[in-house]
Amino acid sequence: MEMIDETHDPNLRSWVESANHPETDFPIQNLPYARFVDRALPRIGVAIGDYLVDIGLLAEADLLPRHLAAACRTGRLAVLMALPAADRRELRRCLSRLLSDGEGALASQSALRAAALIPQSRVRFLLPCRIGNYTDFYASVFHATNVGSMFRPDNPLLPNYKHIPIGYHGRASSVVPSGQGVVRPCGQLPPREPDGAPTFGPCQNLDYELEVGALIGRGNELGRSIPLCDAEAHLFGLVLVNDWSARDMQRWEYQPLGPFLAKSFATTISPWVVTLDALAPFRAPAYVRPAGDPDPLPYLRHPQNEASGAFDIELTVELSSAEMRRSGIAPRVVSRSAFRDMYWTMAQMVTHHASNGCNLRTGDLLASGTVSGSARQSRGCLLELTWAGEYGAPCPGTQRTPLELPTQETRLYLADGDQVTLRGQCHREGFRAIGFGTCTGEILPAVC
Repeated sequence: MEMIDETHDPNLRSWVESANHPETDFPIQNLPYARFVDRALPRIGVAIGDYLVDIGLLAEADLLPRHLAAACRTGRLAVLMALPAADRRELRRCLSRLLSDGEGALASQSALRAAALIPQSRVRFLLPCRIGNYTDFYASVFHATNVGSMFRPDNPLLPNYKHIPIGYHGRASSVVPSGQGVVRPCGQLPPREPDGAPTFGPCQNLDYELEVGALIGRGNELGRSIPLCDAEAHLFGLVLVNDWSARDMQRWEYQPLGPFLAKSFATTISPWVVTLDALAPFRAPAYVRPAGDPDPLPYLRHPQNEASGAFDIELTVELSSAEMRRSGIAPRVVSRSAFRDMYWTMAQMVTHHASNGCNLRTGDLLASGTVSGSARQSRGCLLELTWAGEYGAPCPGTQRTPLELPTQETRLYLADGDQVTLRGQCHREGFRAIGFGTCTGEILPAVC
């Protein structure tokens, strides 16, 4: 809360009129970053309403602090991400002044405004930065309990879950930007009979996973851990993540080493990185553990994390089939969940990741794992959503109930042509709502 300043003023308005619309994800109080291509070369943009501002052009016009201008001209967001938090905050304040009503430095320069202000619909978005490493966690106790109940009804959570942020190292090379198609993976599928042999072919149980990811800003040296009180100083911002999953392939391969080809074929992330500075008004206390749950070990405990370690982000998943789009039917919202309900905070994930001396680097992606709640409508993947069991109730095994679409189609898992869109928004009384834009992917046919 100590980071709230004049850039969060709910009365602040922009001369970019679409930024003042009550439904926009990108009011002047947000100012997230992305990389894009508009005129051949990669550039850094800041979202404002339906537009983005090319901050490289602002730097070239000498409108940004000189000690920050070089980082803004590179076209590499990673350079800006690695700056000290105080410098990034200074840049945010400068951009807020330039884009607000009554500021003459940019508002009076019509030629520069015309060049620097670009419709988002006109550009091609890139990954925010080179993702050098990708780690996926399992931080929702509701998701872990639901999945465990399907396969271990008498013991849904393994003994370590409430002591340690569970995670695995994913595949960074297959992290793709929103809008890129996702080819249905091929792989070994489990035997159809108890004593049968596996087969090879297209995945039949393709799923999405609603997640939130954090991008590392400042890294740590190899051999040096990151204390919990300093963990967020290493985070630049958050993105939406869809960690697509081939459930049938996963059932066959995950024992004993965990996820492999069932997860490495694609992970989609949103183009806009919402900074921790923008999220300051939307902090929440860490998840309150029920009576009887163990306290985290000392290295994973800190009063600051307990008081405001969570982010209050409302998340939705929309599903649209090819037939729905042909018929002009709007996507169906299939789930709504809240990121504040995660059992482990992002700061705890950072600290645990580096507790053995692992060196995190600028641009590394840490994803939360599927974000689910206790209610059926808050389940963050089809594996849970079509499961007939109820959280905390006796489990009927893996019995499933298909999801019904407006076209009379049904889904247990994703079909070719299905399009999945993730959204995230933050609301709090007394502050301007902000959002993450969209994280979208369409399933393309397998090529085996």
